[in-house]
Amino acid sequence: MTVSTVVFWALVVACIVALVRYLGRSGQPTWPPPTEPSLTPEQVVAERFARGEIDEDEYRKRLDTLRSASHHSAPV
Repeated sequence: MTVSTVVFWALVVACIVALVRYLGRSGQPTWPPPTEPSLTPEQVVAERFARGEIDEDEYRKRLDTLRSASHHSAPV
């Protein structure tokens, strides 16, 4: 009788834990992790400028370099 009571309460606790885990999901799969969209090199430089990692002169130099490199590598 004691064993059956312990088993009963163990099952009740296990069911509650399983229910909380099931309801606690965000609805999105956890694997694979979400990937960030691909950014163009110009967008990366713009983000660095916006975060203050580079100043305006450095931003303009890098942007000019990227744009001139893309013009030189474009197929004719």
